[in-house]
Amino acid sequence: MHAPHRHVIGLNRRELLQVGYSGLLGVGLSSFARAQNDQPSLSGRKKPKSLLIVFLTGAASHFETFDPKPDAPPEIRGEYAHIATKTPGLLACEHLPKLASRSQMYSVVRSLAHRDNNHLCATHHVLTGHLMPGAFFDKIASRDDFPNYAGGLSYFRKPPEGTPCGVNLPTYLMEGPLLWPGQYAGFLGPKHDIMQITQDPNRPDFKVDNLRPAAGMDVEQMRDRMALLNAVNDQQKWLAEAAETKKLSDQQQQAVAVLTSGKVAKAFDIDQEPLATRERYGRHSFGQSCLLARRLIEAGVPVVQANMGRVQNWDSHGDLFKRMKKDLLPPLDAGVSALLDDMRDRGLLEDTLVMMLGEFGREPKINKQGGREHWAPCFSAMFAGAGVRGGQVIGKSDKNGAYPTTTPYSPDDVGATVYSALGVDPHAEVRDRVNRPVQLNRGRVIQPLFDGAGE
Repeated sequence: MHAPHRHVIGLNRRELLQVGYSGLLGVGLSSFARAQNDQPSLSGRKKPKSLLIVFLTGAASHFETFDPKPDAPPEIRGEYAHIATKTPGLLACEHLPKLASRSQMYSVVRSLAHRDNNHLCATHHVLTGHLMPGAFFDKIASRDDFPNYAGGLSYFRKPPEGTPCGVNLPTYLMEGPLLWPGQYAGFLGPKHDIMQITQDPNRPDFKVDNLRPAAGMDVEQMRDRMALLNAVNDQQKWLAEAAETKKLSDQQQQAVAVLTSGKVAKAFDIDQEPLATRERYGRHSFGQSCLLARRLIEAGVPVVQANMGRVQNWDSHGDLFKRMKKDLLPPLDAGVSALLDDMRDRGLLEDTLVMMLGEFGREPKINKQGGREHWAPCFSAMFAGAGVRGGQVIGKSDKNGAYPTTTPYSPDDVGATVYSALGVDPHAEVRDRVNRPVQLNRGRVIQPLFDGAGE
């Protein structure tokens, strides 16, 4: 088993306000400081509109997904067989048959690498495209962090009225006092934070009450209440001038905008989907999270992150092969394959960058508990849509899956790829919460994804 956390971290009221918040309707949303919609995209191509992250929280094994090693010794190879895909040179785990048959729709990068085996710091790196400032073991989220992709994108591009800059579902990543970094806008401030969903969309009673008027209260009544709130605030100028209060006021306005526009709120009515569609995604949290992510992208949400399970769900230090075969790989296979099909058929894939990855990979040698430890020096990710050329395998690991033998790509490069694909210069300057200039990203675009020159 992995080493237990050895410290206790308390969050005071100020820190909670800095990291996460609840607006008028009990849900955090974002308002936006500036919009710059004319950034150049990769190679002059049409600028995609959105990003969909399938996040394998806890880090899935690359050996048991898209980089099996059938010729390695048993203590590295593991228990599963491999199957061919439609992509030359790309093998897949036997428990991913649907994704294997759709490999022409995506590319796999097998040479991702970084140096941090800690979940929290690595998650920040992968979901922001930047090293965590002042990182140490289990450093929790703070306003010193770099912005996640939704926050970074919202700094340059304003979404339509009533649309949050991003949605994270079906939960935020938190374990006891440990609040995972990489889920918020960091130093850009709360007005660029995404909306957090904390319910399983597969539950029969799933709903986001915060986006629906209370019983007996229509939209006009809600507007009247906001008018009353504004009148009170006008009479209490000293309160309105307080920094924290102003942040909450912005969040309240955004929450009401979502409620009254209705477009995003309707996307959460997942029970409006045909039964056959819901079954195709799979009646489990994985599948319904993918379906809800598609609905939100279709409703115009710029960035959606679907966490495949609760915090550290893929962190298999023991009993890995039973867990992945029974609880992890089949639901993932059904949900993501249905997502790719659905987005292609609805014309969403061209405008949306889809990526599936965890915070690192797993150690080559299987441990005594039948699991694999953390392994950041080599792991894999899947990319689709937004100009990505499908049917490619990019990069290669050594015979034991321990280190890349071709050009390694870092999470910084993932960040550069995300921002460039969405039409934002990854090296652009942003301003932190005290107005200091900061370079958004220092990576380089994973160009073979787009030009087909795999390596």
